[in-house]
Amino acid sequence: MTELSSLETLRQYQAVFLNSSQNPAMKHSRFIVLDTETSGTNPLHDRIVSIGCVGVYDNEIVLADSFEIMLKIQHNLAAVTVHGITRDEAKQGFDEATALLLFLNYVSDAVIIGHHVGFDHSILNQALLRHFGIPLQNLTLDTMDMTLKLIELDLIDDSGLQGYSLDSLCKLFAIKPHDRHTAAGDAFITAQIFLRLLKIGHNHGLRQWSDYCNTPTPDSE
Repeated sequence: MTELSSLETLRQYQAVFLNSSQNPAMKHSRFIVLDTETSGTNPLHDRIVSIGCVGVYDNEIVLADSFEIMLKIQHNLAAVTVHGITRDEAKQGFDEATALLLFLNYVSDAVIIGHHVGFDHSILNQALLRHFGIPLQNLTLDTMDMTLKLIELDLIDDSGLQGYSLDSLCKLFAIKPHDRHTAAGDAFITAQIFLRLLKIGHNHGLRQWSDYCNTPTPDSE
């Protein structure tokens, strides 16, 4: 991206939040289910290896609205192979700043969904602050938090659950976990779980983003 287009992307990203709802309806909002694969678990020191996203709109997964990008990293390359990405593939990816701009252009003002999404939010936030001095401004919703909320309301029986991992929720909802530990694969799996949770909530009158949260706004860095 040129410097001009980079500045325009950042301006457009920040501008879309001026009139965005802080409590979107679950049916008609654009949701982006996101997963990041990273070089480690410390957002302050580790780096993003890949980003995978798929859109959800009107209670359907929209494969045409998807995003996947691999980053060029040199930081802790030994960890890259955990995700099935070779060292040569990692070297051929996009530089971090360009990948972030492409991501912002894609995500716009969508609500970001993820499993343990706080980590994804934190590592993206740190990367954006590092390169551009702006935070990730999107609302976020965690499928684990949604699950716990529905359990609290006695809408899900968790007696057979062994923890609340992505694999455990796949078993709960009879979802086949294809392409685990890839960003795109985990995003698609999480999207299926998200829709199962939405259906349960919708059938019991949960219509707004805040119905699935214990706080009116997501944590921010």
